[in-house]
Amino acid sequence: MSTQKADLILHNAKITTLDPRKPQAGAVAIADGRFLAVGDDAEIMALRGPGTRVVDARRRRLVPGLIDSHMHIIRGGLNYNLELRWDGVPTLAEAMERLKQQVAVTPAPQWVRVVGGFTEHQFAEKRLPTLEEINGIAPDTPVFILHLYDRALLNGAALRAAGYDRNTPNPPGGWIVKDSRGEPTGLLLAEPNALLLYSALAKGPKLPYDYQLNSTRHFMREMNRLGVTSVIDAGGGFQNYPDDYKVIEDLHAKNELTLRIAYNLFTQKPKEELADFRRWSGLVAPGQGDGFYRHNGAGEMLVFSAADFEDFRQPRPEMPPNMEGDLEGVVRHLVTQRWPFRLHATYDETIARALNVFEKVNRDIPFDGLHWFFDHAETVSDANLDRIAKLGGGIAIQHRMAYQGEYFVQRYGIQAVERTPPFKRMLEKGVHVGAGTDATRVASYDPWNALYWMVTGKTVGGLTLYPPANRVDRETALRLYTQSNTWFSNEEGVKGQIVAGQYADLAVLSADYFAVDESEIRNLVSVLTVVGGRIVYGDEEFSSLAPPLPPAMPDWSPARRKDSGYWKPATAAALSAMHAVAQASCGCDSACTVHGHAHGKAQSAAVSDGEQRGFWGALGCSCWAF
Repeated sequence: MSTQKADLILHNAKITTLDPRKPQAGAVAIADGRFLAVGDDAEIMALRGPGTRVVDARRRRLVPGLIDSHMHIIRGGLNYNLELRWDGVPTLAEAMERLKQQVAVTPAPQWVRVVGGFTEHQFAEKRLPTLEEINGIAPDTPVFILHLYDRALLNGAALRAAGYDRNTPNPPGGWIVKDSRGEPTGLLLAEPNALLLYSALAKGPKLPYDYQLNSTRHFMREMNRLGVTSVIDAGGGFQNYPDDYKVIEDLHAKNELTLRIAYNLFTQKPKEELADFRRWSGLVAPGQGDGFYRHNGAGEMLVFSAADFEDFRQPRPEMPPNMEGDLEGVVRHLVTQRWPFRLHATYDETIARALNVFEKVNRDIPFDGLHWFFDHAETVSDANLDRIAKLGGGIAIQHRMAYQGEYFVQRYGIQAVERTPPFKRMLEKGVHVGAGTDATRVASYDPWNALYWMVTGKTVGGLTLYPPANRVDRETALRLYTQSNTWFSNEEGVKGQIVAGQYADLAVLSADYFAVDESEIRNLVSVLTVVGGRIVYGDEEFSSLAPPLPPAMPDWSPARRKDSGYWKPATAAALSAMHAVAQASCGCDSACTVHGHAHGKAQSAAVSDGEQRGFWGALGCSCWAF
């Protein structure tokens, strides 16, 4: 036991350390930003000095700080204060009430934006709002609603603000839906390229620099509320390095980061990918930075010709014949420079073709322990898992299927969904596996929904996707969200466990993750979050320990709502009551076989009956956002 005195002690806790030598403990001492000692109360209190801060954890469960191995935190932070979040909201009625309230306070020419993080299946009503409903709430204020990677809903004011009219052509891979008169309805569809959706979003006003600083701090605080202490940022479109990293780098310089961020660089222009990486490899090196902000390598986009968009309401996209040639040039450069890399790949067919390239490059320039991995890999086969393991690679999984599983089942059937992705087989075959969310534009940033998904195999809408053979126990899920993720940022042994010498990152939970009913896992939050020995979030009995944040900017920001973050029910009974009210007020007297209602026909259609039948006939209904 150390003789150094602690800066901070947490005692009277139920600690899950994820250290096999000492899996459980009652207290922990922290000094100089790292865990000093882990043990029982008597051992740890012996390290108390005159300046030690002592916190009684009141027998709450304490776990290592959660790590998201795939998130778009930097881009998300720039926009967080602009976005009305529907993440976790259990009824469409409540979501629309929030929209109505936000429209009432949003000044011209600003937009109201709901940008991902939800699915219609989470709503008791099991549907999206109609365009008629949105226009009724907001006749003059632009409203943009992004649903997964598949569609965006724009009211009339947003169509005017974005410049869409009868003469606007469909871009490649996208559809601007028009009515029988040739006028845009407000429905934009990815077929399957989501660039149309993001291009429309990019037309809205942006926050000025000072507000982006404030916005990023509020987003980090929201992640701290959920127990997240580290994130691997996967880059993103419209996020060029170094220009669009100024906000996060300035916050780091001012010691205002409350998350550890390892960032990957995402190529920005088709046919210029190799030029991007050649330029960036002259500017920054992997590992450059410190424990709070460091470079992590290339990806998730390495070349645009390898992007297999995961809109499961569309057929699997076939990658073009030039994919291998494009990818080989980039991968050769990265391996030569010893840059770790990650590659977005949804389908096994794309993974197989990428592996052909990786194996070819490896024969000439051995990977030799270089950390590389696929992101997503929902339909990866056992044969390709063997190839990944042989090359020493990994797979970062995300709970995208918790938001899109119903669509996968509609297209491929319930049998095909049982191993999407195959968690257990990945682990059995020795592939490095870590977990995350892919937030914020598709799945939500809430880690507890991801843990719930891995443990129960259920979507947020309640559909069971996976048999017990493809689910993991709670400790394995927690390990995938902590210790296992350190491989993906080359920080093994540095964080992810509660072990003397590792970064002092931890979360004290609102309820016991290992004791609550499975259905309650998704409702967990942190009541005390510590990063590097510094308390960054506190609630309930720990609320007085929380450092204050300046109010969200601007003063009409959705982030000013007391319930602005991920919605969690106060009680299970409250959630049941909201569902009952929503279902009782639904008013449908007929139903489609897929969604249990007939709202598409109940509302005035945005397209003709013929167009509805042609587009939605394969799904058995026409109830989608018309």
